[in-house]
Amino acid sequence: MLAFSPVHDAVGAAGAAVTWLAGVLAPLTGGAATAAAIVLFTVAVRLLISPLTLAQVRGERRRAALAPEVRRLQQRYADDPAKLQQELFALYRRAGASPLAGCLPALLQAPFFLVMYRLFVTGDGSVGLLDETLAGVPLGWHLGDGLSGPVVVVFGGLLVVLLGSAWSLSRRAKRALAATGTVAGTPTEGPGAAVLGRLVPLLPYGVVPVALVVPLAAVLYLVTTTAWTVLEQVVLRRPRPPHVGVRRQLRAGPGEPLDRNS
Repeated sequence: MLAFSPVHDAVGAAGAAVTWLAGVLAPLTGGAATAAAIVLFTVAVRLLISPLTLAQVRGERRRAALAPEVRRLQQRYADDPAKLQQELFALYRRAGASPLAGCLPALLQAPFFLVMYRLFVTGDGSVGLLDETLAGVPLGWHLGDGLSGPVVVVFGGLLVVLLGSAWSLSRRAKRALAATGTVAGTPTEGPGAAVLGRLVPLLPYGVVPVALVVPLAAVLYLVTTTAWTVLEQVVLRRPRPPHVGVRRQLRAGPGEPLDRNS
C-alpha cells in the first residue's frame, strides 16, 4: 500500500527534482553535483514552508506578549482550574490569539520532513542518489561502514557544522527562556518548570546522534536544514521592543481584532 501512498508519490517527485538539479549543477560542481543538489533542494523546501514558520513565530509572539496576564490568572485562580481555563480562553479570544495556534504550522511541516527523510535516508524516489559521491565518499555511506581518510574529513567537517548550529540554537533557546520565561510563547511555571528549563536547551543537540547513524546524504540534509533554522532564528526571532499591540487589545473590547502588524 505504501507504493501507492501520497508520501511515495511525493518522494518520487522530490527525487526527480534532486536529479534534475544535479544535472543542472554538474557543469559547475562536477562530482559533487548531487551533494550540491541536496543542499539546494533542502533550502528550496525550507523556503516553500517558510510561511508556516512565519505563522508559528507570530503565534509565539502573541502568546509571549500575553504571558504576564497568563501568570496573573494562574496565580489568581490557582485553586479553581475550571475558572482558570475559562479566563484563559477569554484572554486569548480577546487578543485574537490561541494557545494551540503555534502547533498547527509545526504539524503542517511534518509531511515535508517525512518526504525528505525517506528520500535521503533510504534513497527512495531517486535512482542511484545514494551511489553518488562527495569528495570520494558515497552519499549512502554510514560512519559504521568504515573510517577511511576521506570519510573522517567529510563526516567530521559536517558534524562540526551541525554541532555549531545546534549550539547556536541551544544558546538562543536558553536566552529566550531566561528573558521571557516562556517556551514557544507559552509560560513555563509550576513543578515541571525547572526540568523543562534544563531540557529545552538540549533539544537542538538531538540531531547529532541521528547524524551518526544515517547515510551521508541525510547528514547533508540535517546540516542544511539545521543551519537554515539558525538563520530563521536570527531573522524572525530577533529581540523586539516591548509589545504594545496586545496590551492595547486587552484594554479594548472583544469585538476589536488584534492588529496583525503587532
